Amino acid sequence: MATALVAGPYLGEKLRHLQWLGLLLGLVGVSLVVGNKLSWQQGDIAGVLGCVVALLGITAGTLYQKRHATSMNLVTGSLVQIAAAGVAMLPLVLVFESRPVVWTGDFVIALLWLSYVLSIGAITLLHLLIRRGAAAKVASLFYLTPAVTAVLAWMLFGETLSPL
Repeated sequence: MATALVAGPYLGEKLRHLQWLGLLLGLVGVSLVVGNKLSWQQGDIAGVLGCVVALLGITAGTLYQKRHATSMNLVTGSLVQIAAAGVAMLPLVLVFESRPVVWTGDFVIALLWLSYVLSIGAITLLHLLIRRGAAAKVASLFYLTPAVTAVLAWMLFGETLSPL
């Protein structure tokens, strides 16, 4: 929603009324699913603030990339972004993480999945989508994340899907 709101004035993108309705319904759906999980205790507020910072970051990055970096090389562009994120996170890791790693089969599979599919694969897909489509339309795909995650959790971990 944030990307769609800024993409009009910043990139000249126009959304039809039906697209705005879809974005609004997506926002309502995510709010219904996530809203009942928040207890608004101190830890939840910190988490929400972290999500807001992340939202502002991905919105600014998407808009900047659409306007200034559509011709960047996908490999080097992703490498620079992942390296910059690593440098930014390193102090937090050193302060808050315990550092011993227990290498198990499950850990290695999870690490490979996170590294290749969710990092390299997802970033490359995001770059390709931004390059080829409107920023607001690309950002609207993020509304699929909760639904796909819920279905995967049901399939892989036997979680129950509620009517909500």
